[in-house]
Amino acid sequence: MSVDDRIAATIRADVRAMAPYAVAKAEGVIKLDAMENPYVLPPALREAVATAVARVPINRYPDGPADGVKAALRETLRLDPNIELLLGNGSDEIIQIVTTAVASPGARIMAPDPSFVMYRFYAALAHVAYVPVPLRSDFGLDEGAMLDAIEREQPALIWLAYPNNPTGNRFDRPGVERVIAAAPGLVAIDEAYYAFAGDSFLPRVLEHPNVVVVRTVSKIGMAGVRLGYVAGHAKWIAELEKVRPPYNVSALAQAVAPVLLRAEAVLGEQAAAIRAERARVAQALGTLAGVTVFASETNFVVVRMPDADRAFAALRAAGILVKNLNGWHPLLANCLRITVGTPAENDAVLAALRRLA
Repeated sequence: MSVDDRIAATIRADVRAMAPYAVAKAEGVIKLDAMENPYVLPPALREAVATAVARVPINRYPDGPADGVKAALRETLRLDPNIELLLGNGSDEIIQIVTTAVASPGARIMAPDPSFVMYRFYAALAHVAYVPVPLRSDFGLDEGAMLDAIEREQPALIWLAYPNNPTGNRFDRPGVERVIAAAPGLVAIDEAYYAFAGDSFLPRVLEHPNVVVVRTVSKIGMAGVRLGYVAGHAKWIAELEKVRPPYNVSALAQAVAPVLLRAEAVLGEQAAAIRAERARVAQALGTLAGVTVFASETNFVVVRMPDADRAFAALRAAGILVKNLNGWHPLLANCLRITVGTPAENDAVLAALRRLA
């Protein structure tokens, strides 16, 4: 048998039909496509990180539950002591863990649409039916459609990105709470962009018997650390722990994360700078002819252009990489997603788009 024949006989057909998640090369360009914090760490903090890393016994496995990281999270987030935590290699692994835990025969997973692509991806890998519920044309949550779908499908798991990626907006909280109340299973509220939003479910997560909150530290300046976490009732976390791989958070991540988490002033200043730049960029984009700017509570801005493909190509030619959402979903026609960068990077985006106009 040839290699192709062996692959066809061995690899799942649905996996063979998939395309790998593409990550664009960004060497030598202004990288505004991945919602990263654009600011580097100050020298003193870099030295503290280097000292922490130098102490790591890399010949040994890391602490399994990563208790040091959990302690730092509890301290910096001022968590209720009754809230339990589970850590993962980024929020991607958390999504996979939660999905795997609910993936029984006949189960359904539901999410608004469009939303974070990994919800659908991990549902497919787990052979669980995925039920997308379209957003309204303004990207708002269609509460009636969600409630109807919940009654019809009885989902084991509902993902609610709060705020939503790729649209950038935060859904109306009372509507989210009505979805939670109607849900027969678990509701996972994905707060990847909590540092840039005006609300959070984390402080009151214990008030809901069927809610966990998922977060990542990637957007606040630690994308390279690869650390995500899920917070909620101890009984939910105990079940999810059964699915978590051992040693899934590296020793290096466990050394670095507490140092950075406790640098609250630095991370807070950077988040504030990003929020301020977001407002400035959104206002400036709104002055361009034919451009629609959508409300955002994230570290990116979504805009609808007269011709998104042309605008994307013009930005790329100017050495600027953003995310072209055109073709992803009907609601995202002619939309670009632009990560908020430094003031100089944002000025370059605005200048390039003004030349295009």
